[in-house]
Amino acid sequence: MIIGVPREIKPGENRVAIVPAGVEELTRRGHRVLVEEGAGRGSGILDEEFLSAGAILRKQAEEIYAEADLILKVKEPQPSEYPLLRRGQVVFTYLHLAADRALTVALVERGIVGIAYETIQLPDGSLPLLTPMSEVAGRMSVQVGAQFLEKVHGGRGILLGGVPGVPGAEVVILGGGTVGFNAARIALGMGAHVTVIDSNVPRLRFLEEVLQGNLITVVSNRYNIDRAVRYADLVIGAVLIPGARAPRLVTEEMVRAMKEGSVIVDVAVDQGGCIETVDRATTHDDPVFVKHGVVHYAVANIPGAVPRTSTYALTNCTLPYVLELADKGWKAAVRASRPLALGVNLLEGSVTYEAVARAHDLPYVPLAEAM
Repeated sequence: MIIGVPREIKPGENRVAIVPAGVEELTRRGHRVLVEEGAGRGSGILDEEFLSAGAILRKQAEEIYAEADLILKVKEPQPSEYPLLRRGQVVFTYLHLAADRALTVALVERGIVGIAYETIQLPDGSLPLLTPMSEVAGRMSVQVGAQFLEKVHGGRGILLGGVPGVPGAEVVILGGGTVGFNAARIALGMGAHVTVIDSNVPRLRFLEEVLQGNLITVVSNRYNIDRAVRYADLVIGAVLIPGARAPRLVTEEMVRAMKEGSVIVDVAVDQGGCIETVDRATTHDDPVFVKHGVVHYAVANIPGAVPRTSTYALTNCTLPYVLELADKGWKAAVRASRPLALGVNLLEGSVTYEAVARAHDLPYVPLAEAM
């Protein structure tokens, strides 16, 4: 199979979808790997490293899209890439279609086979290709929240961990999954007071058992969320419904009641956001906006800020699935693997992931029928 790895062009995105070790494994099995020149530069991977692993370098993305059977990316195709896609071409990447109707319609029209990292799901319910980036985003959410709490960045002027005699910040985390757990771990380690809100009581019990420090766990409902965000200095949105649009848990009215200079970091923005006042995604170049006196950080590719860590963490997990797709062909691989089958969101003009179809009021075709 011919596998193509174009350079990521989303603003602020420096990750790359493969590392030299992955190239070597694919070429050893007889596949051809085309890598766009400079694709790994943002992650500190030189073209020479890809060459020595067996990759074939191409100067332009157009060449890669024209030749490759399977396109590996980190982020969803950008508008300038839509015309390069062709019917039946497999695109394996983070798609996050439920939050973006224009993207969904464009990819349906191109007739690609869209396999989304974020909806590949194991029998235990875990999301193996979302987990590593959720770990990074959760940890980074506290770092950036602490930064924007500084007065020079528009915040209240609070040190997250406080000092003796002066209490640390109040951090409220909406969601106790992978993002929430990692955010809580870092916030507690920095000395903050942390409240985690989740609807899953056994998960809250688990968090109390494994996390040490000033931790409070609260069951999610409108009343409790409203109370919590009023006293929060930093609110982290960490809600996830696999493949679906994130629910809006914090209303604009709640944000109005927050303290001046407090900070919101909506990690769920790539799935539409769980904060009502986050009406747009931001970029690493221009990461925040202020609404009702509250600083909003809404970068949709948070892990892109630490691309070397993120690239290696992601490709450690994606490579086994890439090998399945390449060795067996996508149809046989999907038939043999229920997790991979759950990753298929689009199939040659059909929407095969129900939550995506529902989000955009588009016809849903079960994968078995579409194949």
